[in-house]
Amino acid sequence: MKRDYDYLFKIVIIGDSNVGKSCLLIRFADDCFTENYITTIGVDFRFRTLRVEQKNVKLQIWDTAGQERYRTITNAYYRGSDAIILVADCSNKQSFENIPEWLEEVSKYTEDDIRKILLINKADLDDDLKQVTDSDIEKMAKEHDLEILDVSAKTGKNVDESFLRVTKSLMEKRDKEEEAGTFKKVGPKGRNKLYAQKKTKQEGCC
Repeated sequence: MKRDYDYLFKIVIIGDSNVGKSCLLIRFADDCFTENYITTIGVDFRFRTLRVEQKNVKLQIWDTAGQERYRTITNAYYRGSDAIILVADCSNKQSFENIPEWLEEVSKYTEDDIRKILLINKADLDDDLKQVTDSDIEKMAKEHDLEILDVSAKTGKNVDESFLRVTKSLMEKRDKEEEAGTFKKVGPKGRNKLYAQKKTKQEGCC
């Protein structure tokens, strides 16, 4: 059967619990938001196909649990990933300060040149509720060579833009690898067996 996409990329979303990883995924995949989404157990995933530069790009996006007790499960899903989206909560300074630990974990299980981006979620909150400052973000970006964007799963601010930036960079990288003959396809045996929680449609979501 002829495939309906030109590119297929696996993106893994990581970060502490309750920073809004699942809400960001739902906003991007389904263009909706719910305050009542249950905490992810293990891993969850969704697909979305984008039309970018006259090409169909299929994204397989994995939402991982932030709790320590699920790390042995979620670590397995770094395998074969093309990009990592780290998420912190602007109203939770600790979630931002834990990003270096997440980056250390990424370095253990992925290639050195994997695409990474940090999203600071809940940009819709009033300034007096935000604990992460512009100087904090600037320092983090410089120390870890990270692209960082303020986003809001609630309003949709910069959500599509962040995924589009990642997608375009992955397309460019893939094209260069194929041109140089260095791209290696990962077959079914090279992928982890899908293990995801069953989803039920949440009230308030489309």
